[in-house]
Amino acid sequence: MGQDRTFLTTPAQFRDVSRGTPRPHTLKGDDLVRARLTPETWRLEIMAEGGCTIATPITIERKNALDFAAIEKLGRTKNVKFLKAMQCLNIAQPLGQGLWEGVPLRDVLKLVGRMNNIRRIYYWGFHNNDPKQIFQSSLSYSQVMDCAPGELVPLVCYRLNGQPIPLERGGPVRMVVPWAHGFKSIKWLQRIMLTNEWRALDTYASGNNEVESFLKTAAYIDGNDVTVRAGQAITMTGTAMVGLPGLKRVEYWIRPDAGAHGRIDDDDPAWSNARWVQCTIQPAPKEWGGALPQGVMPRDVWGFDAKTGRPREWPMRYSWALWSATINNLAAGVYEFRVRTVDQNDFAQPEPRPYPKAGRNDIQYKGITVT
Repeated sequence: MGQDRTFLTTPAQFRDVSRGTPRPHTLKGDDLVRARLTPETWRLEIMAEGGCTIATPITIERKNALDFAAIEKLGRTKNVKFLKAMQCLNIAQPLGQGLWEGVPLRDVLKLVGRMNNIRRIYYWGFHNNDPKQIFQSSLSYSQVMDCAPGELVPLVCYRLNGQPIPLERGGPVRMVVPWAHGFKSIKWLQRIMLTNEWRALDTYASGNNEVESFLKTAAYIDGNDVTVRAGQAITMTGTAMVGLPGLKRVEYWIRPDAGAHGRIDDDDPAWSNARWVQCTIQPAPKEWGGALPQGVMPRDVWGFDAKTGRPREWPMRYSWALWSATINNLAAGVYEFRVRTVDQNDFAQPEPRPYPKAGRNDIQYKGITVT
């Protein structure tokens, strides 16, 4: 696994979970232009409703909707570069990771002037102009406008890995919420509505998902079950998603197969008697030339020290890390291999898990057969 794979996934490697008939990124020619999904035709509207007021609504009708050039211009002074791995709330494996570039949503909203009586900010993107297919998400006013010093805020993004965001990844412009699951990072962004609504009426809320959940810190195993010969060293690898609580370590547990196809009840005594062994987390590269797009310096990326060019913490939150574990001297037989994370709060995966729809966080299992 090289440095490029550690940090950046090419657009073609991102897993596509978009919806629509047809999917918006498959539009061509005039359909693409009518949908405002080219850099030349893209527009962003910002409005208010429900007793909220803004000094200057930004709309297509008023002929002052923001275009791609306006976002790029704002980026000359407000550009933020950051590493983020995308992950779906209901899919176990991360979908891909990239170096995103954009401007804070709060700076975009300031373009409307004075705002009053705002509780929640909704945003949505093109989805075939069919109200049943439009995806929307939302954030509280505080989540958009306020953050701890040095932390990331929601961003309106226009570059991925140093290039324009391709349609498949939600370009020309999309929202990216660093600490959240992918459904908060709406693709093909076209409208923002400021409201006094106190509830989160996101698209995914209708499926009983916990729409305010943070990214989970969790480990995933590469590949399929493994078969080796006795005496052969076994190297298991995978990724660890680093959520809001950070990542302290990754550890594995291997035991003889119990004949239950990997299933263990949550209250099984085996969990408390398990012997967890620490895995190796791939360290940060000494040289970042192969891990970032050409011309991008580490000091310009969020989470890196401006003087040393080194990450302030490792692994970095909201991105993924690579782990490995080498197992020697396994006797012939069938084994169960599991891996978990322990975050900076000392919560071992799958904790905290108050609600299954708050994000997939189950401990993964693979079988190992030694012949």
